[in-house]
Amino acid sequence: MGMATKHPKPDSPADRGAGYERTDAHIGSLLQFAFWMAVVIAVVMVGMKWTFDYYARTQPLGAPASPLVAGRELPPSPRLQVQPRLELKDYCEAQQQDVNSYAWVDRSSGVVRVPVDRAMDLLLARGLAARPVSEAPDGTAAAAAATPAIAGGMDLQGPCGYLTEKSATETPAEGSGERK
Repeated sequence: MGMATKHPKPDSPADRGAGYERTDAHIGSLLQFAFWMAVVIAVVMVGMKWTFDYYARTQPLGAPASPLVAGRELPPSPRLQVQPRLELKDYCEAQQQDVNSYAWVDRSSGVVRVPVDRAMDLLLARGLAARPVSEAPDGTAAAAAATPAIAGGMDLQGPCGYLTEKSATETPAEGSGERK
């Protein structure tokens, strides 16, 4: 057997699937593609230039801001609390101070704030300004104001009521099944 290679004839159907190109690339087609690609790139660049110039005319930005000038800006509300329990405790203490102390509300007109307990005592001593029963509209009856209460007999204490320590009478009994 010889070392000669057998090549199929160029016109045969087996030559079409040989796995490589038997002709050279057409230079004219490549140059035409390159020309049109350059035209498209030039048109896009001119269009971008026109767009940027248009926006620069219609929406001027002003002078650039220095990064050293801007101070610390807070994020929009609501902001998270760093220590919510401490802030609530301080808030409740301030509310208790307002409820249990004397202070001027408006010194020029003589309006003062008195503790709630003292205000109730003054109200009981002086009484409410009321109309005589003869001037009351027909069909009205005096309604007794009920104080709101929570199940178990405890009066409502507002949002800060749970911060107060429970007395020995308010703690659950050991045999009731509730944990302390």
